[in-house]
Amino acid sequence: MIAHESASPAPAPPPLREILADAVRYWEPRRLGYNALLAAIFLGWVVFTWPHFRGAFTLSALAALTVLALLANLCYCAAYLIDIPLQYSPWRAFWRERRRVLWLLGAILAAALTWYWVADEIYPFV
Repeated sequence: MIAHESASPAPAPPPLREILADAVRYWEPRRLGYNALLAAIFLGWVVFTWPHFRGAFTLSALAALTVLALLANLCYCAAYLIDIPLQYSPWRAFWRERRRVLWLLGAILAAALTWYWVADEIYPFV
């Protein structure tokens, strides 16, 4: 008689509360770097093209900039839409070791969008 090794079932995922806490502990400290990157791009444009941007500093421009910053942070939250389901998957350990790639790709995309927005939508009209 051949003994069959029984496959052990995959461990149950941790409770949602633990997964959410892990996601917040990982993503929120990195939000500071994300915002610093986008602010550096914008400030670089202002500093290196200063005389051109002088007329852009108005109350309505500040309101638009605030809305854009809020939208950038809303887009940052998209990481949770990928992170949380992957933490429920069988690839949880693999994902947790490599989720910095998602941060890097998201930061590159946000930086490119910021650069485009300033170069094409703000700079020509100031």
